[in-house]
This record gives sequence, C-alpha cells and structure tokens, in this order.
Amino acid sequence: MTSAFALPDRPAGGLVLDGGAIVTVDDDFTIHDPGWVHIVGDVVVAVGEGPAPADVKASAGRVIDVAGRAVMPGMTNAHTHLFQTFFRGLADDKPLLDWISDCIWPGAVHLDPEAAHLAALVGMIENLRGGATSIIDHQYVHLTGDDGNDQIDNAIATAAAATGVRFLLARGWADRNYEPAMTETTAVTLERTERVRDRWHGAADGRIRIELAPLIPWGCSDEAMRATIQQAREWGVGTHIHCAETAVEVEMNLEERGTRHVEWLEQLGALGPDLQLAHSVWLDDNELDLIAERGAVVVHCPVSNMYLASGIPRVVDMLDRGIDVALASDGPGSNNRQDMFEVLKATVLLQKIGRLDAMALQPEDAIRMACRGGAVAAGLGESTGVLSAGAKADVIVVDLDSVFAAPVHRVVSALVFNAMPANLTHSIVDGRVLIDDREITFADEAQVRIDAGAAARRVFTAAGISSRLTN
Repeated sequence: MTSAFALPDRPAGGLVLDGGAIVTVDDDFTIHDPGWVHIVGDVVVAVGEGPAPADVKASAGRVIDVAGRAVMPGMTNAHTHLFQTFFRGLADDKPLLDWISDCIWPGAVHLDPEAAHLAALVGMIENLRGGATSIIDHQYVHLTGDDGNDQIDNAIATAAAATGVRFLLARGWADRNYEPAMTETTAVTLERTERVRDRWHGAADGRIRIELAPLIPWGCSDEAMRATIQQAREWGVGTHIHCAETAVEVEMNLEERGTRHVEWLEQLGALGPDLQLAHSVWLDDNELDLIAERGAVVVHCPVSNMYLASGIPRVVDMLDRGIDVALASDGPGSNNRQDMFEVLKATVLLQKIGRLDAMALQPEDAIRMACRGGAVAAGLGESTGVLSAGAKADVIVVDLDSVFAAPVHRVVSALVFNAMPANLTHSIVDGRVLIDDREITFADEAQVRIDAGAAARRVFTAAGISSRLTN
C-alpha cells in the first residue's frame, strides 16, 4: 500500500511565507496585513508585520510570495468517518437511524483493508484541499471476526502516515444493538485497540495518535463504557462519542436509562476535558452546564446536521458558557463532502437563522472554533491552531484574489463567506508542503481516484448495490 507515495522534504534552511494577510488566531485575533511567517523544521519560529526582514529571507531555503492571499493555521476536522468517501449520495433523503441501517451497514460490511485504505487516502486528500491539516476519524468499521486481525485500522493509519496529515484515529466500537458484523465485546475492543495503539500511537514523528471512541449511547452498554473510559484515561488519551445527535436518540436513552445523554455520561464519570461530544444537538440547560463545569469539548457538524435534518445545536449558548467548541464535516456519507470552508460558513449562518439574530456569530468565532477549538478536541492544546512562535507548522494559504471574493474589505469575512477549496494554494503540515501551488506533492492524485473508484465498485457490487455507482 502507498508504495508510490513520498512525503516532500522540509525546505533546508526553512520556509518563509511573505506578503500576505497573516491571520494568527491568537488570543487577540491579531492579523498582520501584510505580514510574514517563518518556519524552520516542523515549527513556526517567528510571525511578523510588514515585509519579512531581509536576513530572514536570506537564511531561508525557500520564500513563497503570498501577496493577495491569507495565511492561517490549518483547521481541524474534528469528527469524520473517512471510509464514507465511498458512500457519498447513497441516501440523500433519510433521517439518521434509517440512513445508518439502509446506507451504511449494507456497504460497510463488505469493506476490506485495501478499500478502507483507498477510501481514507481520498478522504485525507479531500481534507487537505478543504483546509484541514488535522483530522479526527471516528473509525468504527473493523470486520475482523474473532481472529484478532486489525487490518482495516492499520490500513487507515498507513494512509495517514503516507499523506502527511496530523491524524487522531478514534477507534470506534459498539457492543450491542448494532450491525452484528460491526459489534464487539469489551474485551475484544480493548485488546484490538491496544494492538493498534502499540503500533501507531506516536508514529510518524508524533503525527498519528490513537484514542477510544464508543459509537453511540444506544450501541454501548454501561459496563463497556466504564471499562473503555478507564482504559483511555490510563493511556492518557481521550474518548470520542456521538452525543444527542437526534431527538429520537435522546428519547431512546430516556426510555431505557431514565437520563438524557450528557446526564448519563456524568453518571458514568465520563465527563471531563478528555471527552469529545460529537454533534450535541439536543441538549438542555442542565446538560450544557454539566459540559461547561466538567470541561468537555463539543464538536459541531452543521452541514451534516442539516443534511440529516437532525436539528440546530445551541452553539452560541455553549460559547457563552465557556465551552470549547470544535468544528467538523462529519463523514462524507452525510454531508457529502469534507470541506472546512463550507463548514465555517454553515456554522455562522445556521446560528443566525436558528436564533433569528444576524449578530449571533461572527466570522472570527467560526475560525477560532475550527482552529483553536479543533486543537483542543484533538488533544493538541496550543501546539496547533495558532500562528505563533513555537507552534507546530500546520499552515494553509488561501488565495483571495478571485472574483468570488474581491474586493476584500475584511479578510476574516472573505475566509468564512467567500473562500472555497479551489482557493487553497498551499497546505503545510509539520513543516512539509503537502499542497504546493494547488498541486498535491506526495502522490499521483488522479491515480488515487482511479484506484479508489475501482475499489468502491468492488465493495458495492459485493453489497448488491453496484447500480448506484457511476464511473
């Protein structure tokens, strides 16, 4: 797998991005316009206003003129399912629970390691083009029977190593009420996750990490939740779970357990800064207060919530309570793309219309959630999500000299309301230029699409739904 992939070397002597609008996303949301960023190795060593000093440019191995462009931290896509790049458009007209049973399960049970690897490659390239340099993949398709085989997880992690993305594999599980081929006992979940963790946690110069990810409250028993949360904390990693995505699921929990989702998690002792709550649409005041008190992180997926008609989460109320909110696309099966620029715009617009308040959110709020909030969700703290000396060199460059954006009166407004993947010219992760002047540097992108298309046809032919595919 990925034999034709090769990550580019970091520029010897460092890299300077000079002359653009530098959106630092620091505490004061400082913008240097024009400004410059100096990268050496895998870290940002300096950020400044005006043209880059002559001695800085002279010492650099490469200088990129970014005049007319915005330079900002790479965003974190804080909740997706990469295997679903093969599932786009299969169920555009179904609510969540029908979508899972009618769209996801029939194809997912035929996913093999090669197909999962190719689906992940497509998804990672898509994320890079869509402005994300970090990805949290809630990866719940394993299909390994009882033989202890972890090939699908390994295949996806191999794709992360090859593409250069910063990657958190949230190793998903369900122990009840789910597709039987995708259900595991607690012992199997912990054993397999430990093997994947032993191989991949901290790999690729620390770019790849592993955490545990109970799938959904109705698919996870209390006993299994307690055991996996305890293990995650012993490992010093987080827990990632779908939470209160739909009103129906909240009612299911009330009927079975007598609690709403966040109340249930509090009873289990799960709430804390190491817990990532994906979606969190149907939360009441008490639940919001509990999240704020315990310091848990909410991951907002606005496009998916609209796609599945799940609802509008109370993002403004979360921010008012000091809750860390990250942004995400969700899986391509319920979006149908992984485009963080689209997510920025949808985040602001959905809160405006949901509250009938044009001032509900500002562009700065969305960028802060996508960068700083995403770094918190991924457990990266202040090491990413900001352009400042000492931060990891995860940076994107966005061309605003376009008929879709000009004239640019406010850079942050243009980034949130006008920018799109076609405007992204450079993506830098860990100091490596993975997209250079709009071209992928580490692989033949066209060949990846061809190989992935063939694998998708094979998977869905086995599932008996190949007629839905086009060449």
